[in-house]
Amino acid sequence: MSELISLRRIWKAKQRVAGLVLQTPLIYSDALSKHTGNQVYLKLENHQPTGAFKLRGAANKILSLSKDDQKKGVATFSTGNHGIAVAYVAKQLGIRSIVCISSRVPKGKVNRLKDLGAEVAVVGENQDDAEDYCYRLEKEQGVSVIKPFDDLEVIAGQGTIGIEVLEQCPDIDEIVIPLSGGGLLSGIGYTLKSNDSSIQVTGVSMEKSAVMHESLKQGYPIKIAETPTLADSLLGGIGPDNQYTFQLTKQYMDNSVLISEKAIAEGVLFLLEHHKMAVEGAAGAVIGKLLSEKQKGDGRVIVGVVSGNNIDHETVSELLKTR
Repeated sequence: MSELISLRRIWKAKQRVAGLVLQTPLIYSDALSKHTGNQVYLKLENHQPTGAFKLRGAANKILSLSKDDQKKGVATFSTGNHGIAVAYVAKQLGIRSIVCISSRVPKGKVNRLKDLGAEVAVVGENQDDAEDYCYRLEKEQGVSVIKPFDDLEVIAGQGTIGIEVLEQCPDIDEIVIPLSGGGLLSGIGYTLKSNDSSIQVTGVSMEKSAVMHESLKQGYPIKIAETPTLADSLLGGIGPDNQYTFQLTKQYMDNSVLISEKAIAEGVLFLLEHHKMAVEGAAGAVIGKLLSEKQKGDGRVIVGVVSGNNIDHETVSELLKTR
C-alpha cells in the first residue's frame, strides 16, 4: 500500500499547488501548553483562502488533470469544505464545477459554494446519496470526479501539511488530526512516519457516526447512519470500495480517540477565548482531545491540526449561550 504513495509524490504536490495554497502558520499555544503540561503547537489550516485544509488535496488533484479534462469541468460530493475547495480552485482556473451535497450541509456552506460560482446539487439525506449522483454526472456529462479523500493525489496534497510541520517543528513527538474519511490523516501520517516512525499519530472523531473508527474496529469499511454533530465536516462514509485511506489510516495511525459533543464545544470555545479564532467542530474535536489531558503531560511536543474555520455564526452564538 505505502508504495502507492511516496514522499516524491508529496513533494511534487507541494510544488504543484504552490500558487493556490498557503504555507500556513504553526503557532505555540501557551494556554494549551499550560493546561496539558506539554508543548502544544497549532497548525492553522483555517488560514487557507477557503478556510480549511481541503484546498491542498483539491488543488493537487485538479491541477494533475490534463488540460482537456479540466476544460470538461469537475464535480464532487462533499459535506462542505472539500466542495468549497473544488469550487475555489475551479474558479481560479476558469473551469466549471458541480458540487453534490446532502440536505444536512449547513446553510452557510451552501451559500459559500454558490458565491464561488459552483453549481450546487442537493441530493438525499447523506453523503452516499450525493456520491451516487456525482458519478451519474461523470457518465452523463464527462466531468471529472474529484473525490474528497480516497484518491492518491488528494492524499498527497494533504500530505504537504506534514512537510510543513517538519520544517516548522522538527522536534514534534505527536500530531493530533481530525479523522473522517482519512485523507488528511493518511497524508500527514505517511509523511511524518516516513521521516521518523516514532512520531505518534492520533486521529480524533466525534462519538457518533465515527465511520473510520468503527470500520477499523470491524476490519473493513462499514456504513453508519449519520447523526447531527457539531463536527459536521467529519460526517460521511468512507465507501465500501475504499482503495487507499482505510489501509493507510490503519497503517499509520497509532491512536483513534472519540470525543463527546460537549468536549468538541469546549474545544471550539477554548480557541475562541484564548486565540480569538472561530473554528469548526472538527478542529474543536482536536482541541477537546488536548483539553482532556489536563496536567498529564511530560513536556512532549504536540501539534494539533486546526482543520478549518467553516462554522456558522449562528452556531457560535448558540455555543456562547451555554457558557
